[in-house]
Amino acid sequence: MIAVLSVGNSAVFGCSRTLAALAAQGLAPKFLAYIDRKGRPLGGIALSAIVGLLCFTVVSKHETEVFSWLMALTGLSSIFTWGSICLCHIRFRRAMKLQGRTLDEIPFKSSCGVIGSWYGFTINVLVLIAQFYTALFPIGGEPNPSDFFQAYLAAPVCLVFYIAYKAIKRPAFVHCRDADLDSGRREIDMDLLRQEVHEEETALASRGFFYRVYKFWC
Repeated sequence: MIAVLSVGNSAVFGCSRTLAALAAQGLAPKFLAYIDRKGRPLGGIALSAIVGLLCFTVVSKHETEVFSWLMALTGLSSIFTWGSICLCHIRFRRAMKLQGRTLDEIPFKSSCGVIGSWYGFTINVLVLIAQFYTALFPIGGEPNPSDFFQAYLAAPVCLVFYIAYKAIKRPAFVHCRDADLDSGRREIDMDLLRQEVHEEETALASRGFFYRVYKFWC
């Protein structure tokens, strides 16, 4: 019970803040951006809690069917999320290059660089393709709409939201050379940062091989 309550609490906490951030950027209804005097996004908390009531379907005789469709909505979410993250990193690094910026300006650099992001993006695309094929032609079964959407519903849902956003907001395409790389950045003493990075690299170089491998990945 404690574990279940903990997961539910963290889910409401994370979801409500995400909704508030989206609303603040004009990407969600305005009421979700409301923050009370204690810093709580009440609109997001209320909506998250209401959606959370779906957990009571566990006592329904249609429990399995409901769970299957909920999984269909969220099953590919991680693929879309990480694919988007990889693509954003690729475009970010491309923008830095086109604008004559150096990696010394950022406090954290991906260990695998742009190559790692290209690899991750490619794998995510391949997973979506493979999932589409198995959803359309299920192994050991015949193609049917129910099985297809239970396996691939998240894709058309994401596509509908993307098209709706483009149609309503009509955002202009931003070329990498024109991307804003400074808004929202924290003020950092770059000289101090470079010194700290140099000290860390020097200290790391004096350690053993396995420790350096560990630090590279972790």
